[in-house]
Formats: sequence, structure tokens, C-alpha cells
Amino acid sequence: MSRKRVHLAAHFPGVNNTTVWADPRSGSQIDFASFVHLAKTAERGKLDFFFLAEGLRLRELKGRIHDLDVVGRPESLTLLSALAAVTDRLGLAGTVNATFNEPYELARRLSTLDHLSDGRAAWNVVTTSDAFTGENFRRGGFLDKADRYERAAEFVRLSRQLWDSWQPDAVAADPETGRFVRPGAIGAVEHRGAHFTVEGRFTLPRGPQGHPVIIQAGDSDEGREFAAANADVIFTPHGRLEDGQRFYADVKRRLARYGREPHQLKIMPGATFALGDTAEEAAENAAAIRRQQVGPQTAIAFLEQVWGRDMSSYDPEGPLPEIEPDLSEGVSQGRVPIKDRAAVAAKWRALAAEKGLSIRELVIEVTGRQTFVGTPEGVARQIDEHVQADAADGFILVPHLTPGGLDDFVDRVVPLLQERGVFRTDYTGATLRDHLELT
Repeated sequence: MSRKRVHLAAHFPGVNNTTVWADPRSGSQIDFASFVHLAKTAERGKLDFFFLAEGLRLRELKGRIHDLDVVGRPESLTLLSALAAVTDRLGLAGTVNATFNEPYELARRLSTLDHLSDGRAAWNVVTTSDAFTGENFRRGGFLDKADRYERAAEFVRLSRQLWDSWQPDAVAADPETGRFVRPGAIGAVEHRGAHFTVEGRFTLPRGPQGHPVIIQAGDSDEGREFAAANADVIFTPHGRLEDGQRFYADVKRRLARYGREPHQLKIMPGATFALGDTAEEAAENAAAIRRQQVGPQTAIAFLEQVWGRDMSSYDPEGPLPEIEPDLSEGVSQGRVPIKDRAAVAAKWRALAAEKGLSIRELVIEVTGRQTFVGTPEGVARQIDEHVQADAADGFILVPHLTPGGLDDFVDRVVPLLQERGVFRTDYTGATLRDHLELT
């Protein structure tokens, strides 16, 4: 049996506490040179694409800007359009919200990026029912949570209708006949749906890869169903082997009801990593990174999200407070709300008592850890094993440093994946769809 090919992408870190911006090695989150460095590193490693997250409102904690996380991120599609000029093959994926944008305009912007990059554009479709974010927009928090994926599905269908409205050979540019566009080659779009009405003709020819690649990030049942129906790639949090296998089997199984084959949707969890010359050194590096990511202030901020109280008077290196959570309202806005905070608090208290953990140690324990920890050989083996075991089709790598956090992985791990015969030694196609082996 032939071995599955590993797909890899690079996530520019930020918009959360994954990024250790206080590290002396960390650079600017705004300077274009930072984005160029990481994108060129990803392209040097022959990765599939470069991925940008985005937030539409600064997070707040107790009514103040939560500046423990990265703030001030430039707009995604503008950045990616600039990166198209300094990269040649790397895919360029931007997160753009389907709740607070309009299909005609966003379809134009994505098609423009696809043309500027010669077929390397991708759209990470996200949604929100968050009225706090909606306050920055005319219609505010108008969208019920139950409707957000319905709107997103209609948004994607309409965008594809717009991209398809130009026939592939629409542009004749024939000086002898004086015709620039072949007669009848640009169709009129007439759409009247639950969320959008569009009547007119699209302004751009069909892009080099037909449609920009569609990425979806979401783990709810509605999100999984949306991905099965609409997405080319799904960005998931399930980086552990057993969790990944369950998620992989569930989502791939859903494809058949939409007339799709398993290879038409790539499942790529987000993955962090810590390398070392020995397994012991890698474990030490992983622990040091987690302590940087969850500093004293961040530990208290996480505690406040669960307890719903001002906890600033408590020592992050001390024990959990005896006080019970205030369940009337949270203190954090702009984050995904925590469900059943009373149950979460009880679980945290039991874990802290069992292991004798301080507040900071507890938050480190419950908020995640590096997906892959080990020597370069060990990490290459782990990634390959996950893909061959149908826990993923590949991974979106999330380094903790900007912009050099991917350098070691590209220099030390990628060559070992290439030696295993599961990762490309060079790009064989021009478009992102080529890289992802998508029709």
C-alpha cells in the first residue's frame, strides 16, 4: 500500500496567548517584514500554504483591552495581496468573517487575490453570533446563533456562483474583431435567498484555480456538516491521535451525503511543536514555552473567565481560591464563551487538588500543550504516524515566536519527512489546489 502524502501549512501566530511576544527573539506583529520572513520560510520548506487568523474587535477583560494577547493585527487580504508579490508558489489563506461581510464584495477581493497570486488564494470561512463583535457593524448582533451557518452556506454558494459566472474562455481580446469579451460568456447572476439578494454581473474573469480554496474552522456538529458540504480544508483542534481519528472518521463519513469523496476534504489540525537535540531537552523546551505562554497575568485572566469575578488579588503561584464562581455573567468579551462554567470550575478544583497545582500550573495543565515534542527525527515520525493512521491529512503549524518560530522546523524536520518519502521535495504544480491535490 502506498503511503499517504503529508500536507503542511504555516499559521502566523497571534490573536491569542499562543504567541510569546515578550520573548527577546520575538519581532513585530505589524511590520510587513515579519510576515515576509515567515512566508518565505514556509515556501522554502515547500509547505502548502500560509495562514492568517483575524479578529474583528479587540478582546476585553473587565471592560479593558486585553493586551496580554497580541493586538493590532493588520487586515488579512491586504497582507496576503502584498505577500503574493514576494512569494511564488506558497498558498495564501486569509480568515474573513461570513457574518459581517457581503458576498459580492468579498468574492471580488478573493478573486483579486487569486489573480494576483496566479491561483494561490484561500478563504477561511468563519462565523459569529457575538453581539459584542457586532457592535462594530451597522446591524450589530442581529444574527441568531442558529442562523450563522445557514448564512455562511448561502454566502459560499453565492460566491461560487459569482466565480463561475464567467466562462473559462470569456476573454477573447481579439484585435481583429475588436471584441475583448466573447459574446454570451459573462452570465448574469440572479440570487434571492434568505440572507442575500444579488442581481448583476461579476467584474472579474474566472481565477487561475477556478475557485479559491475554502477552509473551515469549527468543531460543532453544525460546523462539521458545513465543512462536509462546502470546505476543501478543515482546520481543527484535534491534534491528538485518538481524538484526531474520531474526528477524521466522523467528518469524512459525512461527505458521501453531498456526493463527495474522502480525498476532496483535507483535515489539517493546528499543531504546535517543541524540538530538542534529545527527548529530554525537547521536553524542557516545551515546558519553558508553556510557562512563557501562560505568564502570571494570563493565568489570572483564564481563571477570571471561569470564575466570572475579579481575581487580581490572588497569587497566580498560590492555590485556587475557596470562593465559588459568579455564574451571573462573564468578565471576558470577544472570546468563545465557556459552557457550564460551574462544571469547569469543579473539574479544575478536583484536578488542582489531585496534583497539588497552583493557579498558574493548573492553567498550564488545562489549556493545552505542544502537539509534537521531541527530536527532529521523533517529531517527523509522529507527524507521519498521525497521517498514516488517519488522524489527519496534515497539520497547520503554529509556532510560538514571530517571525522566526518556523525556522528550526523547516531546517530540521522537513528534510526528514522528505527522506521518508511523504513530503514533497519541490512544488509540482502552480496553484494551491495543486498542492492540496484537490480537483
